Amino acid sequence: MIRDYSDFLPPSGSSKIPEREPSPMERLGWNPFFSQQTDLDAAADAPPVRVVEVHRTGLRVLGENLDTLIPPVPNATVGDWLIYNPQRPSNSKVLERKSVFERRAPGSDRKRQLIAANVDTVFIVSSCNKDFNIARLERYVALAFEAQVTPVILLTKADLCDDPDAYVKAASAISNRVLVEVLNALSDEPIAKLAPWRKPGQTIAFLGSSGVGKSTLVNALFRDGMADTAAIREDDSKGRHTTTRRQLHFTAEGCAVLDTPGMRELQLTDVETGIADVFADIVALARQCRFNDCRHGTEPGCAIQGALARGEIDPDRRARWNKLVAEERFNASTLAERKTADKSLHKMINAIQQKNRK
Repeated sequence: MIRDYSDFLPPSGSSKIPEREPSPMERLGWNPFFSQQTDLDAAADAPPVRVVEVHRTGLRVLGENLDTLIPPVPNATVGDWLIYNPQRPSNSKVLERKSVFERRAPGSDRKRQLIAANVDTVFIVSSCNKDFNIARLERYVALAFEAQVTPVILLTKADLCDDPDAYVKAASAISNRVLVEVLNALSDEPIAKLAPWRKPGQTIAFLGSSGVGKSTLVNALFRDGMADTAAIREDDSKGRHTTTRRQLHFTAEGCAVLDTPGMRELQLTDVETGIADVFADIVALARQCRFNDCRHGTEPGCAIQGALARGEIDPDRRARWNKLVAEERFNASTLAERKTADKSLHKMINAIQQKNRK
């Protein structure tokens, strides 16, 4: 089913940020979605806090009159809201999320890796140079669609290329539900162009490869050196890692801004709907095939092959769809197998422990 993304567009009218002073908790992103999950009577002893930094050894959390480091909390990531347990911080409860980004972790251990939670808008950043990769952008958009987070593609460094319109055209062809903005990250453009999404209580995130300008955009929103930056390598336009951990910064207006390290690999898992939304035209054709189990190869009555023969769809785009669908199915199945194996191991350990107690 194709979902309605009309709410993904920026609000009409003035983009001026409201003058009402947000409360300290609203500045952190607290809203009724989270408050309805809490017990007001218990808040004094177990207050809500938000994860603003993820370190190897623990989490930094912020709350009302609270700023502390705590040990790792299972299944918690940057952007999460926790019910803080002062006596046993690692037992703090993770509140239900509005949204979550996750991927299959790099390597062969087949784990699922959380990227960020409770994001309202994701800015997918790419530069107008050799780093631009349409397949990678499609992956990020599918990730956003699956999480039901508003995606906006930002193209940087247009001043350094001869034909930025070609990059805009390619990015715009990904989906008619995704806005594409071109901006100079070193100018005042980010303040004005990103204002429709930079509202009090909102959480925005910047995702993309290293060196595309994510940290520079974060700095532009704060008008200071909030995040470290570095130049790209001139020989291949590849970026250098300057952000080494995921962390939330907060503007004076009360908008949470997430800066993330560049991701060399974005293996998708459990994003079947997101992929279908990115390739809605091809999915619609697949439903017209003569056979329900059509593999869209040499089967008779294949609507996709017919559209290819008539030149109605791009062969490269169809190939990228095939690749993502196959990858998603493989990752989802292998992660499910790992989960089953972990459960079996846990049961075996419990059985041995119970036997030893007798």
